[in-house]
Amino acid sequence: MSGQNPVFIPGPTNIPDPIRHAMAVQTMDHRAPDFATTLRPVLADLKRLFRTETAEIITFPSSGTGGWEAAVTNTLSPGDKVLVARYGMFSHRWIDLCQRHFLDVEVIECEWGTGAPADLFAERLAADTDHQIKAVLVTHNETATGVLSDIAAVRAALDGCDHPAMLYVDCVSSLASMDFRMDEWGVDLAISGSQKGLMLAAGMAIVAVSQKAMKATETATSPRCYFDFRDMLRANAAAGYPYTPPLQLIFGLRKSLEMLFDEGLDNVFGRHHRLAEGVRRAVAAWGLELVAKSPELYSDSVTAIYVPEGFNADALVNHAYDAYGVSFGVGLGEMAGRAFRIGHLGALTDVMVLSGLATIEMAMKDLDYPITLGSGVAAAQEHFRATARAAMSNAA
Repeated sequence: MSGQNPVFIPGPTNIPDPIRHAMAVQTMDHRAPDFATTLRPVLADLKRLFRTETAEIITFPSSGTGGWEAAVTNTLSPGDKVLVARYGMFSHRWIDLCQRHFLDVEVIECEWGTGAPADLFAERLAADTDHQIKAVLVTHNETATGVLSDIAAVRAALDGCDHPAMLYVDCVSSLASMDFRMDEWGVDLAISGSQKGLMLAAGMAIVAVSQKAMKATETATSPRCYFDFRDMLRANAAAGYPYTPPLQLIFGLRKSLEMLFDEGLDNVFGRHHRLAEGVRRAVAAWGLELVAKSPELYSDSVTAIYVPEGFNADALVNHAYDAYGVSFGVGLGEMAGRAFRIGHLGALTDVMVLSGLATIEMAMKDLDYPITLGSGVAAAQEHFRATARAAMSNAA
């Protein structure tokens, strides 16, 4: 029966029954004319989710990593210089991907627990007077550290020195959980995936491409085939794919978008913030420390928490799973063994979050952590009780 327990990892997330049922469809002919009635509304509604009027929406059967590769190979050439900061595991992996595609990657090293350094980007871009830097790459929500970066500030750094570099943003663990404004923030390429805020199974990369980035595809010389934007857009224009599409995910995405818009995006973001704040109050009650260095960096989709000196975070996560059948996130990269993560995005309620907090409290107490059993749950309960009426009013 442990399969009935929700997961508290930062993705893949819990799949609501309506979405599971929507994906449980029989095989159909993806070249039949009626496939258009499913695909076209999905692409149109994804533009609403990214908050863009002009970007092209492109989906690939892949994970978010495939979306990264598509973004790089369609718009850049080997030898092109890109600017990126390393402040977590996923910014690190994006750096690695760019290096493997023979880009000239300039890395700004940052302390893990901090966010995208808009001030340092501004200094480097201002010094790049001959505009060698072709793109700035930013991870919006760093899942390894529970840090949310200010994308508008990075755009201001570009605009402040009138630099023409494109702005690429990984919003895999922020889209549909926290506000994302592609047009307002001047994002040229936004990359997401199906398995986090969209509450689907893994297997679909979703890329929003500005007209400036589309123009760059005309001169980019990086090899691409499966991830070619142009092939996909030509096929989409005829309501198809250049190869076999992930039909079940497309049907699930139709239902996911319907559920998100029925709830209202502002309400979705408000719900995530409320749940995240409950988790953060629990952490404070335990006397533990967040990896994120300051409140303006706190993520509303995942919280990363340091364990006390002398304890191993991976052992805690493993014990929670072995003893109680509940999954939490292990520490990644520099956080391995030092921090665990509580994912609180997607299909979650305050009641579900309380069950996760109670479980990790039991696991900590089993391993002799210096906490008071029930303290974190009580702190979250007080927050949820105090905010329940407003949350219900917004939902109505």
